Amino acid sequence: MESGDRYGVAGYGSGGDGAVPPPPSHAPSVGPPPPGAPLRAAAAALLNLTGLGLGYALLGRWGRAAVCWAATAVLLWVALPADPDGVPAGVLVGYLLILVLAAVDGGRIARRSAVGGAWRPGLAVGLGVVLLAVPAGGAVVYGSARDEAREQMLLERLESGDERVATASGQPFEAAKGEYGKALDVYRALGEDHPGSRAAKLVPDRLKAYYDAVSAPYAKKRHCEAVAPLTYLRTLPDSVDKRVLGELAAWPDTPLAESLYACGVSRLGGSGSGSGGDGGTELGELLRTFPESASARRVAPAIDERIKDHVTALKGAEPCTATEVLRGLGATASRLPDDSVKKLSADADEGVVDGVYACGVDQFKDEKFGAARTTLTDFARTYKSDGRVRQARNIAIAAEIADDRPAAGKRLPPSKRPGGARMELVISNDAPNTVEVLYTGPVTGTVTLRACAGCERYSASEGPRRACKASGRNYPKARLQLPAGEYHFLYKHGTGAAARVDSYSSGTRVQPGYTYTSCTYVIERSPFDLDLPLLPDPIQPVVSPWGAGSSR
Repeated sequence: MESGDRYGVAGYGSGGDGAVPPPPSHAPSVGPPPPGAPLRAAAAALLNLTGLGLGYALLGRWGRAAVCWAATAVLLWVALPADPDGVPAGVLVGYLLILVLAAVDGGRIARRSAVGGAWRPGLAVGLGVVLLAVPAGGAVVYGSARDEAREQMLLERLESGDERVATASGQPFEAAKGEYGKALDVYRALGEDHPGSRAAKLVPDRLKAYYDAVSAPYAKKRHCEAVAPLTYLRTLPDSVDKRVLGELAAWPDTPLAESLYACGVSRLGGSGSGSGGDGGTELGELLRTFPESASARRVAPAIDERIKDHVTALKGAEPCTATEVLRGLGATASRLPDDSVKKLSADADEGVVDGVYACGVDQFKDEKFGAARTTLTDFARTYKSDGRVRQARNIAIAAEIADDRPAAGKRLPPSKRPGGARMELVISNDAPNTVEVLYTGPVTGTVTLRACAGCERYSASEGPRRACKASGRNYPKARLQLPAGEYHFLYKHGTGAAARVDSYSSGTRVQPGYTYTSCTYVIERSPFDLDLPLLPDPIQPVVSPWGAGSSR
């Protein structure tokens, strides 16, 4: 008792009444830890790991607890509402570092301090383990919210692609191609980069709608307009994973082949110089790209049928048009990469020969004499071995005469020479220049008279009296043997000595039993020539029966 009394007096006594003071609230900072320290440290550490600062709260360290609360509040402010990208890595690492430091610090303090109150360390450890489910569950919930936010973001991207398709579908393909490309980029990224997302699962349906929008001209049977968009769709497997495209990857082949065929056939026979072309571009692409397709097998029969139709049309009202179509068909067939098609160009070329002749005849009948002359002259020059060359030349001669004297174009020259008696027509040239005489009637032809050496121009009054009447002069002559009938003549004076001499025409009737003569000469007229009446046109041919003159 004495030792105990001494201990009591020495350790706790402060007066003489023997009262005992309460124990200290904290364990001494030196010396061995208080009993149960490991369990208390574990409890404090676990409670601080919850992010709620409960370990500090049980230890009475409210300032440190407030730091934990502030860190948690900052994390929640940054993290909520959930963002598709989640919490920034720096913030998350910083927060976890604070929790770890708080756990270590709380465990250190609890290990050295005697905790006041009636709390049980074992129960605190259990509570800490249970409360750890709060941040863990929060992380799970936040992850789910973040995933949903990401899904919504991807769905919004999908919607933006849909809007671009809707905008582009109302425009021509070339103008809308950029928008279609941007929409495709959206679908491709969703399908390839986010394959498990809800948006990615909707991509196949969107791609079907995308293909329908791009290929709308094909659905509307506007085949020429459909070629470019279908060609574009056919290239998509080069840039988009075929697993994303699925069956759509090969879909454009058949529609594109059909469109190339339909467009090319619709343009067959064109000149190829306009925007429409002659069909060769489309049909050539078809035969090169889809040589085994059903559409490719239809090309040769289609061209053959078109050639036969226009050969038949040569006998119709528009042989010139039919000829141009045949010319275009032959040119197109010769360029196509298929031997069975190439050989059809020979049929078209054969039709062109008949067509050029038929066109010239039709132009003559339609009184387009200048065009008829050009067409038939080209025919005679190009197809020299054709049996119609002689008649083509005759019609060209008649057309040239009729261009100056329309009465010569009332009927085509006979294709056969008439029989019966012939009358002689002698044409003399009293002009200082070469003269070509064209004639048409029961027979058609042309003769050329050389220039008359020493011949001069006459005045208007002298011409009829003096032309071809100089004794002893040898006038250049041409002798024609003509069947009876009505004839038309065109006198074409050459250049050189008579550079300004007019050509002129005349007509007469040749009757059986007579011999005819004609003289061509040149008169020089002037508005000051008092021997002539004043005329509206001072240059007029002077013609008498079988006597001919020309003025300049």
